[in-house]
Amino acid sequence: MESVVTLWFVTAADPARIIESEPKADRGFGRKYLAQLNPAWPITPIGEFPLNRSAQASAGEYYVAGFPGVTVVQTVLSDSPALSELNPRLLDSVPAAEVYAFAVNPETGYGGFAHWRGGVLKRSLCAERSRTYEDVGLPAPFEAPFWAGERAESIGGISLPFEPVELVAEAQRAWLGVDVSPDGPDIHVVAYAVDGRPAPRSVDGPRRAREAASRREPVALSSGYDDYEDDTDNAPEPTHWADRTVAVAKRTGSGAARRLGAARRWVQEKIRHSDRQN
Repeated sequence: MESVVTLWFVTAADPARIIESEPKADRGFGRKYLAQLNPAWPITPIGEFPLNRSAQASAGEYYVAGFPGVTVVQTVLSDSPALSELNPRLLDSVPAAEVYAFAVNPETGYGGFAHWRGGVLKRSLCAERSRTYEDVGLPAPFEAPFWAGERAESIGGISLPFEPVELVAEAQRAWLGVDVSPDGPDIHVVAYAVDGRPAPRSVDGPRRAREAASRREPVALSSGYDDYEDDTDNAPEPTHWADRTVAVAKRTGSGAARRLGAARRWVQEKIRHSDRQN
């Protein structure tokens, strides 16, 4: 059975305070995390957005964010619905004093939540309304109104008196102190695919632009070329200056390119006249 699982690895005393500051996620952190999780995966960035304001991860995708004291990982799992059987490689992928897992499948009504402290499972409840897959540990205080039937209409029989998906949302609020709904602070993540798909143009384009910018000459039309004014011995040749200026102009607009092309021809003409005078 497939479910979307969100793991929170927490070492911070107050994870809510960290999330409320809305820190940006680091794309490099996610790459390193996934490379360590499975070195054979082809890792492709596919987006950057708030976790709580976007569609959940799909198969072959990981949403990752590493903040000081808090790491968030969301993915799709298709193995056991019992969170106590979560793959140890994933469960131990980030060293943390507290680990929380929240799993949902809205189509089937499945919901599960679990808490490990110091590597020891303290509580896990994984169920659909008509079937309980796992119930480990003592219920937490936030569960009481759900078990009392105060949060959902009774449907009789052996069915649970609550919707497991709704209890998962309450578990996140109670354990993390974080409002993970769209009304809460942005939880910025970087999304990656590990199934070999190419990067979408909207993601890959800005990266290429940044890389191209880092390779450009440090020349700007408004700079006045201060870098060269005090170093006449190493100043570039006028024709080289003009060539580079035209190149910059072409990137900023064809009208500027024509005007600076004329300036280049004027510089070259001055050089020729200077040669004749000598």
